[in-house]
Amino acid sequence: MIEGILIGLGTALTPTNILFVFAGCLIGTFIGMLPGLGPMSAIALMIPVAASLEPATGIILMAAVYYGAIFGGSTSSILINAPGVASTVATSFDGYPLAKQGKAGKALAIAAYSSFSGGVIAAIFLLVAAPFLAAVSLSFHSADYFALMVLGLTAVAAFAGKGDVLKALLMTVIGLMLSTVGTDQTQGVPRFTLGLIDLTDGISFLLLVMATFALSEALIAILKPSGDDKRQEEMQASSNLGSMKVTGEEAREMVPVIGRSSVLGFIIGVLPGAGATIASFLAYGTEQRLAGPEKGKQFGKGSIRGLSAPETANNAAATGSFVPLLTLGIPGSGTTAIMLGALIGYGIQPGPRLYIDQPAVFWSVIVSMWIGNIVLLILNLPLIPYIAKILAIPARFLLPLILFFSLIGVYFVSFNTFDIQLMVLFGLIAVLLRFLDFPMAPMILGFILGGMMEENLRRALLINNDSWSFLWQRPLTLTILIIAACCLFAPMLWANFQRLRKGADRAGEGG
Repeated sequence: MIEGILIGLGTALTPTNILFVFAGCLIGTFIGMLPGLGPMSAIALMIPVAASLEPATGIILMAAVYYGAIFGGSTSSILINAPGVASTVATSFDGYPLAKQGKAGKALAIAAYSSFSGGVIAAIFLLVAAPFLAAVSLSFHSADYFALMVLGLTAVAAFAGKGDVLKALLMTVIGLMLSTVGTDQTQGVPRFTLGLIDLTDGISFLLLVMATFALSEALIAILKPSGDDKRQEEMQASSNLGSMKVTGEEAREMVPVIGRSSVLGFIIGVLPGAGATIASFLAYGTEQRLAGPEKGKQFGKGSIRGLSAPETANNAAATGSFVPLLTLGIPGSGTTAIMLGALIGYGIQPGPRLYIDQPAVFWSVIVSMWIGNIVLLILNLPLIPYIAKILAIPARFLLPLILFFSLIGVYFVSFNTFDIQLMVLFGLIAVLLRFLDFPMAPMILGFILGGMMEENLRRALLINNDSWSFLWQRPLTLTILIIAACCLFAPMLWANFQRLRKGADRAGEGG
């Protein structure tokens, strides 16, 4: 391993590769900031450039663009509530409320520190444990992945306010229903398309998330002009340079969160098909449960933990996704699938022998991640005061810009006007639901996990001759499902216990 690190350092620290790490981080950060674009778009744009470079340099460039886009994706989520990338949806839950409180600089700083920490810790894990974790990830079967998706859905409890559990569950079911629209991947039969050809490919995640977050936020601001003065005060306050300082108490609160979320994010990232999105939701839900009653109430209202956890986890998962890519040749996401194609284009076959046959490529990518995370921190921290000034733009200019980027971002993905019409419809429905205090996050969670849940459930049933016995046959599957049940019912049981104890105490005082 020491020899491999030295090879990686020798390759990654050449002036040319350092320059491309810097360029990749910068390009990825700015592309990630734009609503509607993300890592896949960023890496796709880099393929023609990378094809003209040496293999190690090209992969280093694309890797830098990848985690740069993940790093920068939090900006639009925090500032304008427009998470154009699935992995930054959870970031907006507490990042945007912090920005509205006049703490945009602080929120961006916390996101930067958390992203940096998650990326660096995960890079260390990648260096030490990649071959071992590759073998572990191969031991996961379809039944285990289905159980993991069920565990992910239990995070719905983190998005439910007091007394709103039924609303959160209902929105989760709606998300699962929306994920079934389109062509059945197993049988090739269109379902729930209402006879519309435009729905045969299903509903785009980007369309749904931009409609329910960015578009609905802009429409609510337009429908509530009376709050414009307050909104303007919040925007002006958010540009205060002093707001980006993280106090010692906040730092102490973040440290354990970063530690737990880095481990969780990296482990989820290692599993092919899981990825940064599930990692961010699981980390958010985990921290909400561990925070305790008082701190837990702050989630969704500007919690430091609620912002730090998903930002740490999604960057750790992005790094972890390189484990199956480099050691097994299995892309864990659409983004790493593009990178797999680039590696094959270089004549490099990712797999167990990659770090033996092509040590310069394998180790230089890992070492470049450390360099890249340092570069990202150096690039982003000085820019925070200027980025935060986006919120100082008057609402009469900012709201049309949000509407423009939301609509154009969705259109540029499909070049289909039907998607614009569907987005407006979903946006209007989201406005109505938000006025009725229905949370949007559970619906997005159900939509993201629905397709993967169905695919793995069908595969597990097929392997077990349509028998549901797979739920308890494998110890790993059963263990994950038991954990999911505990996560779902423990808060309810605890609340009932507390209620009974208070009732007993009052009866004792009355006696």
